[in-house]
Amino acid sequence: MKTILLSSAAAFAMLAAVPAFAQPAAVPTAAVSTNVLLQDWTGPYDGVPPWDKVKPEQFPEALQAGIDEMLREIEAIASNKDTPTFANTIEAMEKSGQKLDRVTSVFGVMTDNMSTPAYQALDKEWSPKLSAAYDKINLNGALFERIQDLYNKKGELGLDAKQDRLLTRTYEGFVRRGAKLNAEQKSQLTAYNQQLASAFSEFNSRLLADEGTFTQATAAELAGVPQDVKDAAAAAAKEAGLPAGSFAIRNTRSAVEPVLSFATNRALRQKVWTAFANRGDNGNASDNNALIAKIVKLRADRAHLLGYKTHADWRMQDTMAKSPAKAMELMMRVWPAAVARVKEEVADQMTFAKKDGLQHIEPWDYRFYQEKVRKAKYDLSQDEIKPYFQLDNLVKGMFWSAEQLYDLRFTENTGKVPVFQPDVRTFEVTNAKTGDVIGLFYFDTYARTGKRSGAWATTYRSRARLLDDNIVLGSNNNNFTKPAAGQPVLISLDDASTLWHEFGHAIHYYLSDVKYPSLGGSPRDFVEYPSQVNENWLLTRPVLDKFARHYKTGEAMPDALVKKIEASDSFNQGFATVEYLSSALVDMKLHTKEDGVVDPDAFEKATLAELGMPKEMVMRHRLPQFGHLFSSDSYSAGYYSYLWSETMDADTWAAFDAAGNPYDRKIADGFRTFLLSTGNETDRAEAYRQFRGRDPDVKALLKRRGFPTN
Repeated sequence: MKTILLSSAAAFAMLAAVPAFAQPAAVPTAAVSTNVLLQDWTGPYDGVPPWDKVKPEQFPEALQAGIDEMLREIEAIASNKDTPTFANTIEAMEKSGQKLDRVTSVFGVMTDNMSTPAYQALDKEWSPKLSAAYDKINLNGALFERIQDLYNKKGELGLDAKQDRLLTRTYEGFVRRGAKLNAEQKSQLTAYNQQLASAFSEFNSRLLADEGTFTQATAAELAGVPQDVKDAAAAAAKEAGLPAGSFAIRNTRSAVEPVLSFATNRALRQKVWTAFANRGDNGNASDNNALIAKIVKLRADRAHLLGYKTHADWRMQDTMAKSPAKAMELMMRVWPAAVARVKEEVADQMTFAKKDGLQHIEPWDYRFYQEKVRKAKYDLSQDEIKPYFQLDNLVKGMFWSAEQLYDLRFTENTGKVPVFQPDVRTFEVTNAKTGDVIGLFYFDTYARTGKRSGAWATTYRSRARLLDDNIVLGSNNNNFTKPAAGQPVLISLDDASTLWHEFGHAIHYYLSDVKYPSLGGSPRDFVEYPSQVNENWLLTRPVLDKFARHYKTGEAMPDALVKKIEASDSFNQGFATVEYLSSALVDMKLHTKEDGVVDPDAFEKATLAELGMPKEMVMRHRLPQFGHLFSSDSYSAGYYSYLWSETMDADTWAAFDAAGNPYDRKIADGFRTFLLSTGNETDRAEAYRQFRGRDPDVKALLKRRGFPTN
């Protein structure tokens, strides 16, 4: 079962990406329930989730039944009187937990995409229960004895390379999660994990509350803001029941950033920025500071119990970097150059800010004056690009690109299968050469009340040949602002990059072709690599020429505008790098604190001062709203992974550059064969060397961002 390879306290938060597994035939099942969540998925594509029939009140029975069945299956393996074999122990574990995985896949979507007070209450109740259930597996002494017995004599078992890797990873994962602790220590570990699971759920609930707010504005205050952004704000105001003529700016990134970039009213910019930057940090019922302090302390105590110096040391055992020091080494290689570039960018902005009577740039000014600099340096503004970046056209472009590179064909079939919200579109995924159906893609585009912020990719069923799971069910989830009826969705270059980034995850999971479910994932610092590589194809000439078409005239983006975009490729990289890297550095320093005792606001402030954070900007994710870190363990001591992955991404793109063709099939085939299709069946560093012939070179990253490479 794939889930047991996850840290148990983080397991539930990750379950939306866990596939459904087949049930060992030897285990008796409970009586068939009429609860739709406990039924096999039916319909096309080897069965699809019954989204149209899901209700909150169905989950308690379904979750408990899933837990009970999983524990029965595991107990049957652990108590088997036969001599342990790879088949009756490791493969049997791989086949366990079908029912619970299916239920939690649906539950994860409802809590992330469609959260209501009822779902939030269920999340708070069941997160610790699920954590306890996984601990019963991870800490099952009889089960571990069987695993350890196989591990100790694995050289005698005649295993192939993939089986050897699975056995090794299973054994090491159980040890990392406390299998060798004594009974008292195991009890303490379970308590820590359940407390963390509850805290993660509470953090999500509080952050969602703050992100459900909005800033009210008048038409006069929105002077300078593009019309499509104002139309969306007007629609949001109408939905919120505000008086006619009012505008509501949602407290989400995609709604806030256009206002910060274009609103000439500085007071409004400050108001909008303050609301966004202070999510989770307002001293009210949604304040997350005390909760974060609790989480960090629990993590440190758990790491000590498991024999590690810090939470970061524990979390990074199963990564490419292996240690906090290696991650810090890469980050600090880039940080000084990024800070230096920010100083240059601010100096350029002051030329314009002084004309407006400003003596210095505040964080709510940065994006506004950056647009003025962009216009002056390159005769280019984001507002000039957006009419050519119509969402529907870009979606067609990303599908086209995937077909050129990997023979993945996406054909819309919205209305043919159930969806969890009326705006969700669906697409059948086929092999363009053979016509074989390989997946179903759910595309959830718009922000809405009850949907968590950001953008993410999910699988509901992943390919695993052992289980005869061949058709992948997956989704991309974004938070673009839904326009007024009949209006087009025009997005910024940043939002377009996010669109292509998440689609890179989708490409990865549709191409992944592994036998064992537990070898279908990737280390945290590898998983963002395929998605970051995919961003590169957005600005290739074939995509721009074919799909960057004006939403009114249908004309292709003019060559002069394309050249201006290309010329400004490294523009504002100081801001982008510092915004991200400050978050990653604070994450790592927070989780290398041995005692885990922190005041989050004070720690954030002191750490940024120590790093020399430019005062003109803030972290991309301040601690009180840093869902990557505090909604689960998944990215904790792991936010550096985007930079680690981008190092490989930049080096990979350099190969396409050297070939002179961004659609060079020989390189794309190598990328697919060695890296995208193999999951975690081989060591990822070795897989990269097979693809590129060497380790990645960080100079490609520095060059891309316009930083010195020496």
